[in-house]
Amino acid sequence: MEQKKKALGRGLEQLFGNDGLDFDAFETNIVESATEKDIKEIKLSEVMSNPYQPRKNFDMDALNELAESIKSYGVFQPIIVKKNVKGYYIVAGERRVKASKLAGLTTIPAIVRDFTDDEMREIALLENIQRENLSSIELAWAYKGIIDSLHIRQEDLAVKLGKSRSHVTNTLGLLRLPDKVQNMVLGNELSMGHARVLSKIDEDKKIEEMAKLVIDNNLSVRELERISTSEDVKKKIPMPRKEKSNEYSYLENSLSETLGTKVRINNKKMLIYFENNADLNRILDIMKMGY
Repeated sequence: MEQKKKALGRGLEQLFGNDGLDFDAFETNIVESATEKDIKEIKLSEVMSNPYQPRKNFDMDALNELAESIKSYGVFQPIIVKKNVKGYYIVAGERRVKASKLAGLTTIPAIVRDFTDDEMREIALLENIQRENLSSIELAWAYKGIIDSLHIRQEDLAVKLGKSRSHVTNTLGLLRLPDKVQNMVLGNELSMGHARVLSKIDEDKKIEEMAKLVIDNNLSVRELERISTSEDVKKKIPMPRKEKSNEYSYLENSLSETLGTKVRINNKKMLIYFENNADLNRILDIMKMGY
């Protein structure tokens, strides 16, 4: 442990070493190496978000649940911040800050560290990738941020994250989508599977038209693929489907977003769709299963 603690003095060498990216180990080392004098109560009113924070949306149900826990037991681990002229930038612990405010706290325990802007960006990106359920678009921006910061190739990032190269490539491809369509993905109107198909279309106008077709007609990924490769799109549009009542709709949407494919739950069965063996392997990678 002592050797790991000393490694912190070399900046992010440990965090971005050859053994992969591990935010939990990095944060644990900072907390365990801190003395009582290093941990101080700072005003929540002086704490502001990391300007490099890629996450745009936070799960309010999860934040409220954490807030209730904080009301009962307090903040379980200090946040990590960087001092600035107006207060403190959050380096790690954004959810704890938001939940503490919801819990009515005025201060929060914090460890102040002097990180560079590049280090803050890298830490924020990694925390979100490994700890938060980012939307596919947010994940794409996070991947791009790490690639740009570390000047590494897509395949290098895939190895460090323990992901397939196709997963990283397909995710980054979503950034080619028009802003309007990216917002549809952020709003959970389109799944990652739909977005991946749309990202292979060249014209922005056609992408937006196809995205609207998906939403208006509740098209599956396979139906979108078939239509998107057709020269005469209008003749291939399926009939609109009737809106179905499904108590598992929220879970279906959440799993579809996470796995990047269509998921259906009905009659005590869960169906997870995949396009081919490569797509199956991608899904199994996300589920931490071998094939």
